[in-house]
Amino acid sequence: MNYLYPEKWLARASTGERVACELRMRIISGVIESGTRLSENKLAAEFSVSRSPVREALKILAAEKLIRLERMGAIVIGLTEKEIGEIYDVRLLIETFVFERLATADVNQLVKDLSKILEMMKVSIKYQDADEFSLQDVLFHETIVRSIHHSYILMIWNNLKPVMESFILLSMRARLKEKYEDFTRILDNHELYIQAIQTKDRALMIQSLHQNFDDVQEKVEDLWLSQQMLSKGAELEDD
Repeated sequence: MNYLYPEKWLARASTGERVACELRMRIISGVIESGTRLSENKLAAEFSVSRSPVREALKILAAEKLIRLERMGAIVIGLTEKEIGEIYDVRLLIETFVFERLATADVNQLVKDLSKILEMMKVSIKYQDADEFSLQDVLFHETIVRSIHHSYILMIWNNLKPVMESFILLSMRARLKEKYEDFTRILDNHELYIQAIQTKDRALMIQSLHQNFDDVQEKVEDLWLSQQMLSKGAELEDD
């Protein structure tokens, strides 16, 4: 079987992480269906590794709730539509929180960093490289998250990242084949992100969140309002 996860992304990964990355892609893409029984011995043979890294991989996927561990293997659970929606809920919460913090921060270096990444995204699309585009897309949003130096927000982001990364990679590969023109809209959305951060215009920030999370648009204002209320509450406590 051809591997779904890009080999070039695995340079620093342990053997167990390599196995986990590939199995995650197969589960999320539906190549391995929910209910499938995964055998440690069969996986070890398929990936030409010992059972130890296979166990490591299965523990990683169990923590992500993609599988349920059993003796000498696991059962694939997969993700429901509800769970996929919840992942995007959390991502939206994170980015809304980060935007609020950036409204009072020095963003000059961040804007430069994001502009560089956006140029790389444009080059990736020019050469029809969906994998590189996906890598830069995740890096774009992670750079925004990292910019506020909030260790617990980053911890949540890192927990979500493997599954989000797989979704984005599969989505961009499909778009490249079926809806190439859609990348113009995606690039425009990221331009808007940078503009919103640079101008610190909250209306523009809301608009950029709307456009990036078009499947959960109705939640943006509620989340933004709740974040503003939290910030005001913290200010009152400080007084």
